[in-house]
Amino acid sequence: MRRVVLILASTSPRRRELIQLLGLEFQIVPVDVDESVLPAESPAELVQRLSRAKANIAAQEFPNASIVAADTLVAFQAQMLGKPRDADEARRMLKALRGTRHTVFSGLTTRKNAKEITVLVQTSVWMRDYSDAQIEAYVATGDPLDKAAAYAVQHRDFHPVARVEGCYANVMGLPLCHLQRALRAFGVIAPEPDTACQKHLHIICPVAKEILNSKF
Repeated sequence: MRRVVLILASTSPRRRELIQLLGLEFQIVPVDVDESVLPAESPAELVQRLSRAKANIAAQEFPNASIVAADTLVAFQAQMLGKPRDADEARRMLKALRGTRHTVFSGLTTRKNAKEITVLVQTSVWMRDYSDAQIEAYVATGDPLDKAAAYAVQHRDFHPVARVEGCYANVMGLPLCHLQRALRAFGVIAPEPDTACQKHLHIICPVAKEILNSKF
Protein backbone atom coordinates (compact mmCIF):
# COMPACT_ATOMS: atom_id res chain seq x y z
CA MET A 1 0.00 0.00 0.00
CA ARG A 2 1.48 3.30 -1.11
CA ARG A 3 0.62 6.80 0.13
CA VAL A 4 1.37 9.38 -2.53
CA VAL A 5 0.59 13.01 -3.15
CA LEU A 6 -1.97 13.57 -5.89
CA ILE A 7 -2.58 16.83 -7.68
CA LEU A 8 -6.29 17.54 -8.09
CA ALA A 9 -6.62 20.06 -10.91
CA SER A 10 -9.85 21.53 -9.60
CA THR A 11 -11.16 23.86 -6.91
CA SER A 12 -14.59 22.19 -6.81
CA PRO A 13 -15.71 21.58 -3.20
CA ARG A 14 -17.56 18.43 -4.34
CA ARG A 15 -14.47 16.94 -5.99
CA ARG A 16 -12.39 17.77 -2.93
CA GLU A 17 -14.99 16.10 -0.70
CA LEU A 18 -14.94 12.93 -2.80
CA ILE A 19 -11.21 12.54 -3.46
CA GLN A 20 -10.39 12.81 0.23
CA LEU A 21 -12.44 9.64 0.78
CA LEU A 22 -9.63 7.66 -0.88
CA GLY A 23 -7.34 8.35 2.08
CA LEU A 24 -4.53 9.62 -0.14
CA GLU A 25 -2.64 12.86 0.36
CA PHE A 26 -3.60 15.37 -2.30
CA GLN A 27 -3.00 18.97 -3.25
CA ILE A 28 -5.54 21.31 -4.86
CA VAL A 29 -4.27 23.18 -7.91
CA PRO A 30 -6.59 25.63 -9.69
CA VAL A 31 -6.44 25.56 -13.49
CA ASP A 32 -8.01 27.86 -16.03
CA VAL A 33 -9.12 26.48 -19.39
CA ASP A 34 -11.29 27.85 -22.17
CA GLU A 35 -14.51 25.84 -21.88
CA SER A 36 -16.01 27.02 -25.17
CA VAL A 37 -17.70 24.26 -27.16
CA LEU A 38 -16.09 23.47 -30.50
CA PRO A 39 -18.26 23.24 -33.65
CA ALA A 40 -20.24 19.97 -33.72
CA GLU A 41 -18.60 18.83 -30.46
CA SER A 42 -20.72 16.40 -28.43
CA PRO A 43 -21.02 16.46 -24.62
CA ALA A 44 -18.92 13.29 -24.44
CA GLU A 45 -16.17 14.80 -26.60
CA LEU A 46 -16.23 18.10 -24.72
CA VAL A 47 -15.79 16.72 -21.19
CA GLN A 48 -12.96 14.43 -22.24
CA ARG A 49 -11.15 17.21 -24.08
CA LEU A 50 -11.48 19.61 -21.16
CA SER A 51 -10.35 17.06 -18.58
CA ARG A 52 -7.23 16.37 -20.65
CA ALA A 53 -6.59 20.11 -21.03
CA LYS A 54 -6.85 20.62 -17.25
CA ALA A 55 -4.48 17.72 -16.59
CA ASN A 56 -1.99 19.03 -19.14
CA ILE A 57 -1.95 22.49 -17.55
CA ALA A 58 -1.36 21.04 -14.09
CA ALA A 59 1.37 18.76 -15.44
CA GLN A 60 3.32 21.78 -16.71
CA GLU A 61 3.66 23.01 -13.13
CA PHE A 62 4.06 19.55 -11.57
CA PRO A 63 5.75 17.43 -14.29
CA ASN A 64 6.48 14.41 -12.08
CA ALA A 65 3.25 14.31 -10.09
CA SER A 66 0.18 12.12 -10.37
CA ILE A 67 -2.47 14.44 -11.83
CA VAL A 68 -6.24 14.02 -11.58
CA ALA A 69 -8.56 16.26 -13.58
CA ALA A 70 -12.26 16.09 -14.39
CA ASP A 71 -14.91 18.00 -16.28
CA THR A 72 -18.64 17.45 -15.84
CA LEU A 73 -21.74 18.71 -17.63
CA VAL A 74 -25.45 17.96 -17.89
CA ALA A 75 -27.06 17.16 -21.23
CA PHE A 76 -30.82 17.68 -21.48
CA GLN A 77 -32.91 17.62 -24.65
CA ALA A 78 -29.93 18.36 -26.93
CA GLN A 79 -28.75 21.18 -24.66
CA MET A 80 -25.67 21.38 -22.46
CA LEU A 81 -26.51 22.86 -19.06
CA GLY A 82 -23.76 24.56 -17.15
CA LYS A 83 -23.94 26.71 -14.03
CA PRO A 84 -26.82 29.21 -14.06
CA ARG A 85 -25.88 32.86 -14.48
CA ASP A 86 -28.39 34.02 -11.90
CA ALA A 87 -31.40 32.98 -9.81
CA ASP A 88 -33.83 33.39 -12.72
CA GLU A 89 -31.84 31.01 -14.90
CA ALA A 90 -31.60 28.55 -12.00
CA ARG A 91 -35.41 28.58 -11.73
CA ARG A 92 -35.79 27.97 -15.45
CA MET A 93 -33.37 25.05 -15.39
CA LEU A 94 -35.02 23.41 -12.39
CA LYS A 95 -38.51 23.78 -13.88
CA ALA A 96 -37.35 22.31 -17.20
CA LEU A 97 -35.68 19.33 -15.48
CA ARG A 98 -38.61 18.63 -13.13
CA GLY A 99 -40.06 15.14 -13.57
CA THR A 100 -37.75 14.33 -16.50
CA ARG A 101 -34.57 12.41 -17.29
CA HIS A 102 -31.19 13.86 -18.22
CA THR A 103 -27.61 12.61 -18.55
CA VAL A 104 -24.53 13.68 -16.61
CA PHE A 105 -21.26 13.32 -18.53
CA SER A 106 -17.81 13.43 -16.94
CA GLY A 107 -14.41 13.21 -18.52
CA LEU A 108 -11.82 11.95 -16.03
CA THR A 109 -8.11 12.18 -16.83
CA THR A 110 -5.33 10.67 -14.75
CA ARG A 111 -1.80 11.50 -15.83
CA LYS A 112 1.78 10.94 -14.75
CA ASN A 113 4.79 11.75 -16.90
CA ALA A 114 4.05 10.52 -20.43
CA LYS A 115 1.24 8.18 -19.39
CA GLU A 116 -2.33 9.43 -19.53
CA ILE A 117 -5.70 7.71 -19.11
CA THR A 118 -8.96 9.46 -19.95
CA VAL A 119 -12.31 7.80 -19.32
CA LEU A 120 -15.85 8.90 -20.11
CA VAL A 121 -18.52 8.32 -17.46
CA GLN A 122 -22.26 8.71 -18.08
CA THR A 123 -25.03 8.66 -15.48
CA SER A 124 -28.76 8.84 -16.15
CA VAL A 125 -30.69 10.96 -13.67
CA TRP A 126 -34.46 11.12 -13.13
CA MET A 127 -35.67 14.23 -11.28
CA ARG A 128 -38.62 14.11 -8.94
CA ASP A 129 -41.77 16.22 -9.43
CA TYR A 130 -40.85 18.96 -6.95
CA SER A 131 -43.14 21.98 -6.53
CA ASP A 132 -42.59 25.62 -7.51
CA ALA A 133 -42.47 26.48 -3.81
CA GLN A 134 -39.67 23.94 -3.28
CA ILE A 135 -37.77 25.46 -6.21
CA GLU A 136 -38.10 28.92 -4.69
CA ALA A 137 -36.90 27.74 -1.30
CA TYR A 138 -33.90 26.00 -2.87
CA VAL A 139 -32.97 28.95 -5.10
CA ALA A 140 -33.15 31.23 -2.05
CA THR A 141 -30.31 29.24 -0.44
CA GLY A 142 -27.95 30.23 -3.26
CA ASP A 143 -26.84 26.62 -3.65
CA PRO A 144 -27.88 26.26 -7.33
CA LEU A 145 -25.66 29.08 -8.55
CA ASP A 146 -22.40 27.11 -8.53
CA LYS A 147 -23.88 23.80 -9.71
CA ALA A 148 -24.19 22.48 -13.26
CA ALA A 149 -27.89 22.40 -14.16
CA ALA A 150 -28.61 24.33 -10.93
CA TYR A 151 -28.83 21.42 -8.50
CA ALA A 152 -26.82 19.26 -6.12
CA VAL A 153 -27.86 15.60 -6.14
CA GLN A 154 -26.86 15.26 -2.47
CA HIS A 155 -28.73 18.31 -1.14
CA ARG A 156 -30.41 17.13 2.06
CA ASP A 157 -33.34 19.57 2.07
CA PHE A 158 -34.26 19.82 -1.61
CA HIS A 159 -33.73 16.15 -2.59
CA PRO A 160 -34.11 16.92 -6.32
CA VAL A 161 -33.39 13.44 -7.67
CA ALA A 162 -35.80 10.52 -7.77
CA ARG A 163 -33.47 7.91 -9.25
CA VAL A 164 -29.93 7.51 -10.56
CA GLU A 165 -28.75 4.87 -13.03
CA GLY A 166 -24.97 4.58 -13.00
CA CYS A 167 -22.33 6.21 -10.82
CA TYR A 168 -23.86 8.48 -8.18
CA ALA A 169 -20.56 10.25 -7.43
CA ASN A 170 -20.31 11.15 -11.11
CA VAL A 171 -23.33 13.44 -10.66
CA MET A 172 -21.28 15.25 -8.00
CA GLY A 173 -18.42 15.71 -10.46
CA LEU A 174 -15.92 12.95 -9.64
CA PRO A 175 -16.67 9.29 -10.46
CA LEU A 176 -14.71 7.81 -7.59
CA CYS A 177 -14.64 4.13 -8.56
CA HIS A 178 -13.43 5.02 -12.06
CA LEU A 179 -10.71 7.13 -10.43
CA GLN A 180 -9.65 4.27 -8.14
CA ARG A 181 -9.41 1.97 -11.15
CA ALA A 182 -7.32 4.52 -13.08
CA LEU A 183 -4.99 5.11 -10.13
CA ARG A 184 -4.36 1.36 -9.86
CA ALA A 185 -3.11 1.47 -13.44
CA PHE A 186 -0.48 3.95 -12.22
CA GLY A 187 0.42 1.73 -9.26
CA VAL A 188 -1.42 3.89 -6.74
CA ILE A 189 -3.58 1.95 -4.30
CA ALA A 190 -5.98 3.93 -2.13
CA PRO A 191 -5.79 2.84 1.52
CA GLU A 192 -9.50 3.37 2.11
CA PRO A 193 -11.91 0.56 1.15
CA ASP A 194 -14.00 0.70 -2.01
CA THR A 195 -17.07 1.29 0.15
CA ALA A 196 -15.86 4.69 1.40
CA CYS A 197 -17.94 6.55 -1.17
CA GLN A 198 -21.08 4.59 -0.33
CA LYS A 199 -20.64 5.09 3.41
CA HIS A 200 -20.04 8.80 3.04
CA LEU A 201 -23.02 9.38 0.72
CA HIS A 202 -25.31 6.91 2.53
CA ILE A 203 -26.06 4.95 -0.63
CA ILE A 204 -25.85 1.40 -1.91
CA CYS A 205 -24.16 1.48 -5.30
CA PRO A 206 -25.11 -1.38 -7.65
CA VAL A 207 -22.32 -0.60 -10.14
CA ALA A 208 -19.26 -0.11 -7.90
CA LYS A 209 -17.91 -3.66 -8.11
CA GLU A 210 -18.48 -3.83 -11.85
CA ILE A 211 -16.55 -0.60 -12.40
CA LEU A 212 -13.69 -1.49 -10.08
CA ASN A 213 -13.26 -4.96 -11.60
CA SER A 214 -13.40 -3.83 -15.24
CA LYS A 215 -10.32 -3.15 -17.34
CA PHE A 216 -9.33 -0.31 -19.63
